[in-house]
Amino acid sequence: MTSVTLIDETRYGGVMDDTVLPALAACREEGWMDSAGNEGLGIAPVPGRLHYECYDATAFDGLNVEGAVGRYRGAIVIAHGFTEFAREYSELIWYFLLSGYSVCVLEHRGHGYSARDVDNPSLVWIDDWRRYVADLVRFSETVGQHYAGSHPLFLFAHSMGGGMGAAVIERFLTLFDKAVLSSPMIAPVTGTPLWMTRLVVGAAQMVGLGRHRVHGHGDFSPEFDVTGYEEACEQRVRWYHEQRLGDVHYQTYSPTYGWVHEALAMSRATLRQSACDCVETPTLLLQAGRDAWVRNEAQNRFVRQVKLGGGDIDVVRFGQSVHEIFSMPNSVLGPYLDAVLSFLDTPSVEIIGTEEWRHSSRR
Repeated sequence: MTSVTLIDETRYGGVMDDTVLPALAACREEGWMDSAGNEGLGIAPVPGRLHYECYDATAFDGLNVEGAVGRYRGAIVIAHGFTEFAREYSELIWYFLLSGYSVCVLEHRGHGYSARDVDNPSLVWIDDWRRYVADLVRFSETVGQHYAGSHPLFLFAHSMGGGMGAAVIERFLTLFDKAVLSSPMIAPVTGTPLWMTRLVVGAAQMVGLGRHRVHGHGDFSPEFDVTGYEEACEQRVRWYHEQRLGDVHYQTYSPTYGWVHEALAMSRATLRQSACDCVETPTLLLQAGRDAWVRNEAQNRFVRQVKLGGGDIDVVRFGQSVHEIFSMPNSVLGPYLDAVLSFLDTPSVEIIGTEEWRHSSRR
């Protein structure tokens, strides 16, 4: 049985526009953060501010929304996927708030309203994958921790954000109390063997094409297209598309050669056994059986290697789902959401007298 009441798919757009978005606006705080450097990661700061949105569970409870649990459970940092943006997660944020969690969403560099390094709004470029990690860590340590207070701080990371999340929990061992990796980009699908892709993007980088669009990709199109989402809930996918149509900041669409180069570098670093050995954060990996964007075999390898290193990680597979499991019909979304909320709400503490000893101390 689903732990929260799911939005009626037949009335999806109306409920999102008339009920969900106004409620989220009433408890939302928007802010800006300077792009981070991190000496430990070997990343120097660069110009450009990053946009974020946070949703306060206490303020949400004050709205007296039907179905809200009225008990604060902590804060969730959301790391979104490639070409995504904060508003795309409105439905998930709604469910997290109903369940007692504050939510903090950082729009990654090159996405949403955050700083960009290319003029074309359809393209995504990054100079170094470690910058994504440095920004996410700084955001979580400051804004995320502020919202969590004395309660747990969790990570929910999807696709590209899931790749970042895996890299974070390998290097910042006590930052999050738990991590959910949803269809994580441990390795991307590129259409060719990864060794061949590395040669192509490496050559493109060498001849100065790093900021150029990858061959075969185009600009954002206003035409609604369900290709790749045939099994998903059309009402959800259509609503996401409508949000893109209404704001040019949401129209990121295609990778550059530089982005692919760094995605592959992040994959290689994350899959090193020495990195997987470091994972201490209890982790849940949610896998889409019909994923056309990231490689399930790379996710499976990551799980095996984390377990080999003694890490606490579990997998729930949704065999009939496309990449964005949260875009699926309620028959899939319900069990998916239950898996996430059950994992987050299960204490990973040992009670000794009146003291609670966490899985590991955050600091």
